[in-house]
Amino acid sequence: MNTHFHFTAQLSATPRAARLARLLAVEQLRSWGLPFDGAAQVVAELCANAVTHGRVPGRDFRLELSVTDEGRVRIEVSDSRGDELPREPRYGLTIVDAFSSSWGSSPGPVPRKSVWAELGS
Repeated sequence: MNTHFHFTAQLSATPRAARLARLLAVEQLRSWGLPFDGAAQVVAELCANAVTHGRVPGRDFRLELSVTDEGRVRIEVSDSRGDELPREPRYGLTIVDAFSSSWGSSPGPVPRKSVWAELGS
């Protein structure tokens, strides 16, 4: 992985923080010289889901951006509700599915889960 293309932000699980995550992602991708329109939509959806469906009072969510060795932008959002992993595109995940070349979810470490998406070819 291109380690110099890595960004992480820990944010409170609030709608305001989800909006902030989108703004931070756009600025980070812009600073890397990468396209950000599709990524902004994916970040907005994954962070909104973390705040709406993955929120546990008193716990944060984490946004990670990176660039893979293949040049894809990888977006990963982790929240504290690891008991339910999304497995199919429904509701807002259809947006994630439309903008990404692949996406998925993974458990852990307990009690967390991560939902990720990769954009680009």
